[in-house]
Order: sequence, then structure tokens, then C-alpha cells
Amino acid sequence: MQVTLLGTGDTTGTPTPDCDCDTCREARAPGDATRRRMRERGIDATEGVERSRFSVHVRNERTGEALLIDASPDFRHQFLTHEVGLPDEALITHVHFDHLDGLGNAYRLFDDLPVHAANEVDPLTDESVADTIRSKYDYLDRVTVFDHAPFEPFETCGFEVTLVPVEHPPMLCYGVAVEDPETGAKLSLTGDTNYAIPDESRDALADADLLLADGLVPAHLCDHHPLGGDHHDGDGVPRTFGTKHMTREGALDLGDELDAVETRLVHVSHFYPADEAFAEPLAVDGERYEL
Repeated sequence: MQVTLLGTGDTTGTPTPDCDCDTCREARAPGDATRRRMRERGIDATEGVERSRFSVHVRNERTGEALLIDASPDFRHQFLTHEVGLPDEALITHVHFDHLDGLGNAYRLFDDLPVHAANEVDPLTDESVADTIRSKYDYLDRVTVFDHAPFEPFETCGFEVTLVPVEHPPMLCYGVAVEDPETGAKLSLTGDTNYAIPDESRDALADADLLLADGLVPAHLCDHHPLGGDHHDGDGVPRTFGTKHMTREGALDLGDELDAVETRLVHVSHFYPADEAFAEPLAVDGERYEL
């Protein structure tokens, strides 16, 4: 299983357009320390460091097929920038634009793109994720949507894939477990979520070789959120920023609790201080893992 992180940023990405904060300046023109960190990850930072909107490419090296998890609005840029082929199938975790709107790129790039999504009806929208994809992209005959019940594994690209509910209020959102039944390799993604992931979902995500965990901001920034932080640890450190996303500290605690072999933080914002924004274990675009 080859995992390539095409997009590791939040809804605005890093650098954020028209932003002159220290972190965005560092992303555009990395200093020596950042370039050294990138070289250690096998990434050339000569022209800057990027966190585009979230997307993950998972290639099955046994079958030659590839699964795309979430379709970033930066789809075209990501596939031009990184050495991966177009996916054979896709999966969408939820209907926020930074995870969905790249599907419009299916026009003229695919003869048919099977897209997998949850069938659970969201009380907020009166549609499931699968239904929303159908209605939004009804003009694209190249997109074929397949509905799946949470916790019921299905096969795609030679992988066994399971959608698991997480907590991203007010909308339904899903994490994903991807397993290779032949090799036993496992990739888990939390999806966009706060720390209060249900126990059954935690069980499904546990024991991954690689966990990609939503770590939007460092915990100390909860002081600046109108709702503060939530799900505090024993020392009072918030594991949730507001209501929708985990803090760095929450994401790392979750990785420990799920016994992940390696945890990388994704959906990372430009609000990290510049001296922390490109340090481990915060992921950047282009990282690649062999599981």
C-alpha cells in the first residue's frame, strides 16, 4: 500500500491567499531549518512548502489500482505536482467543499469514476453524503455513486474499506479504515472531527500502520476561539478546538490511544506559529508512505 498525501491543509490551505503572517511567509520562502526538515522527508522545498486542501492517494501496488480519499478543490494542481496517476475510484468523507468540490474535475478526465460515500441521512441536510454527491454532480455522467452503511466493510481497488462515524458538528462526517487483506497493511484517517470519536469508531480505526489525524491548531490557540476548547486531558489541555476539530495535542493523544504505529497530523492550518508549523509530526503535501 503506497500512501501519498496530496493535500494536508485546512479549508484555506498554507500559504493562505493574501496572508502575510509569519507562517505563510515561511511557507512561501522557507528558511534553512524548514528546508532541512523537508529534505529529511524527501521533499524539495526550493519553491516553498505547501499544504493544499485535503486529499489522500492510496495505491494498491498488488493490483495497480488507486483510491482517492476526498476530492480537493486543488485536484488539478495536486495531480500535476505529485508523481501519482489518476485514481480508479474515489471516496468522500463529508460534503464540505474542501473535501468534495474537486469531483468537478471528473469531466473529460475519466470515462467513469466510481465514488463511494455513506448512505446515512444527515438531519441537517435531509440527504446522505452519497445523495448530496448525486444531486450536486448530476450533470456529470462520468461520476457513479455507490452507497455504503457505516461500519460495513466494502471492497474497492483491492482494499477492504470501512466508513466510521466521527464528530464534526453540525454535519455528519466519517473517518476511514483502509486495509489490504493480502498484506495486512492498514491506513486509518480520522476525517474532520473533534476528539469525541465514538468507541465503536475508535475500535475500527485502531492498530493502523499509519494514522492521519485532524490536528488543526495547537491547543494554546483555544484561548482565541469564541467557544474555547473541549475534551481536556488530565492537565487541562484541550483536545478539541471549539467543536469541530482536534488540537495537535488531541490528535497525538488519539494516536497513542489507537496504538497507531505512526501518526501524522493533517488538515493543518496556517495558525500554527512559524517555528512549529513545519516541525514533526505535522504533515506537508507530497509525503509518501509504504505500508
